[in-house]
Amino acid sequence: MIKRLSLAMIAAGIVSGCSLAPTYQRPDAPISGVYPVQPTKSSGTPAVQIGWEQFFQDARLKALIATALENNRDLRIAAYRIEEARSLYNIQSADRLPNLNAGASGSRARTPADLSTTSISGVSSRYDVGISLASFELDFFGRVRSLNDAALASYLATEEAQRSVHISLVSEVAKAYLNECAFAEQLALAKKSLDARASSYRLAQKRFEVGATSALDLRQFETLLQSARVSVVTLARQRAQAGNALALLTGKSIENLPAAQALSDQGILMDIPAGLPSDLLENRPDIRQFEHRLKAANANIGAARAAFFPRISLTASRGTASRTLSGLFNAGSGAWSFAPQLVLPIFDAGRNLGNLDLTDARKNIAVAEYEKTIQSAFREVADALVARDLLNEQVDAQAAFLVAEQERLKLSEARYENGISSSLDVLDAQRELFAAEQSLVQARLLRLTNGIDLYRSLGGGWSAESVSAKPVASKVVS
Repeated sequence: MIKRLSLAMIAAGIVSGCSLAPTYQRPDAPISGVYPVQPTKSSGTPAVQIGWEQFFQDARLKALIATALENNRDLRIAAYRIEEARSLYNIQSADRLPNLNAGASGSRARTPADLSTTSISGVSSRYDVGISLASFELDFFGRVRSLNDAALASYLATEEAQRSVHISLVSEVAKAYLNECAFAEQLALAKKSLDARASSYRLAQKRFEVGATSALDLRQFETLLQSARVSVVTLARQRAQAGNALALLTGKSIENLPAAQALSDQGILMDIPAGLPSDLLENRPDIRQFEHRLKAANANIGAARAAFFPRISLTASRGTASRTLSGLFNAGSGAWSFAPQLVLPIFDAGRNLGNLDLTDARKNIAVAEYEKTIQSAFREVADALVARDLLNEQVDAQAAFLVAEQERLKLSEARYENGISSSLDVLDAQRELFAAEQSLVQARLLRLTNGIDLYRSLGGGWSAESVSAKPVASKVVS
């Protein structure tokens, strides 16, 4: 009878526990239903369905991203965090089932005559073998279940955090690579400008030696030459530092890489449909991460509420016992014990109430963090959409400005050589042309990095194997 009662109570504790956690409801997204700038309608593939191998066309960049995904330490740490969270969840979920232990024990003791009830000293022996149930909690009020739900939500949040790190790493490697390419192009332009200014300085020096120009004109050409030297040295340093930043992201140095492409030849997909702001809730792993954290905080409230109710636990054993080792399994040697326990909190100096207030506060924090993450994601997409069309116009305008400056320099040099204008016109034209060349490179870099930011902010950045990508027919940057 006791055995049946014990099994019935264990079964009831496993399957019938109610939950005192509040019913989870996803908070309303604190953002508008549309983006501030309505994107043009696009028939392109959504970002979440475009693998990074399709989004990026540069073979060198693809090799760097693949290396980073294998060797980046931040991504490794995120993967280890998943293993840690999975282990914690397994530990917590084990409390929902009874823990059975097999044990064997033996003891011998001598009792002196003055302590013996028969006034005769003697030696007693006891041997036990059996299975025991160690303090299994019957989860009638859902405390263990709530803790298990919280551990599961924390584990899922850690998985989403790893996905977020993966996406961020892809975009950071791409932007670091493009940044290095931009410095390389600017450095090449600076060296070209240095050679041109050195030639102009030598010509001015010869004109000065024959008295055709003043010492002031010569010094002005020298000033322009030294300015070009400063630009070359500065850009060389910046390029080297950009290479170091890229090496940190990839995790190791790589040899025999394909040749780098110019910024103007990068085939980054730009015609990506933005969709609706509500799509971000499903496509962004960082938003999903904070929602799982919110679910964990919600489940912890259930555990805190259950602490106000009785806790019922069972300790039981079943086996065989005998005075002699050889008699352990003889008929009539069976032994059992059954010890249920009920603990009802009466006075805890406000501990349980304080713990409930703590879980409520943490849930409020989780709600605020979730809403902030949504707002940040909305702003990232909105900023990228605003910049997309404007940066295209900026690049076109900057390219036209560069052509105009090139023609201006040609005319200024011709007028100077014919004695119509002074050297100041040539010097000013050279300065403006160099600035226009550098600005065009920077504008192209901004347009490309904005395309990467839009791709990442919409949830893109997975490998082609992880997405069910359709054939991509989108415009690219040329």
